[in-house]
Amino acid sequence: MKLAVRLTQLALTASLLFAASAHANEAVIRKALTQQFPGAQITSVKPTPYSGLFEVYLDDQLVYVDAKGQYVITGDVIDLKNRTNLTQARLNQLQAIKWDSLPFGNAIKVVKGNGARKLVVFSDVDCPYCRKFEAELSKVDNITVYTFLYPMKACIPRRSRCPSRSGAHPTATRHGTTTSRAVPCRTTTASAPTRSTPPSRSGRS
Repeated sequence: MKLAVRLTQLALTASLLFAASAHANEAVIRKALTQQFPGAQITSVKPTPYSGLFEVYLDDQLVYVDAKGQYVITGDVIDLKNRTNLTQARLNQLQAIKWDSLPFGNAIKVVKGNGARKLVVFSDVDCPYCRKFEAELSKVDNITVYTFLYPMKACIPRRSRCPSRSGAHPTATRHGTTTSRAVPCRTTTASAPTRSTPPSRSGRS
């Protein structure tokens, strides 16, 4: 009985020492990374079960750092036995969004069939890939789709070339809802031949 109590005490002491060590290492790592990457947002620093490394969630990226913050390792950690990408699995946890926290009142809601399956889509009105995805999604039945209009950085140059475009989002138009929708405009590349006639002022292709 005494041996069991003693072992329990030792295990508790070891856990406390590990927690204190991890906390001390976290402070060291945060200080080192802040000095090397000023302005970076360090969301979390946690010990990993492999090779004494710490995972650092830094500017929406997951990197691995030694206990002294001297070495940074980027890339995926793969569990060869289970054929699992541990880095991606951890990122999925860190970047998960709670369904109930979304502002559904700001979304375009489309219900098809019984609407049993629910899906949230973040779409940019100028994104050609978003439109392709919506076209494929329109073929799915028994689904409720909440579309949030979300400006993407990759589409900013396209908008700057056609700042006066306006119209209706394709999803909204099909279902009687009105909202802003940029209309595609004619664009040219540096190597493309152009005619001497002035471009249309309406912005329509």
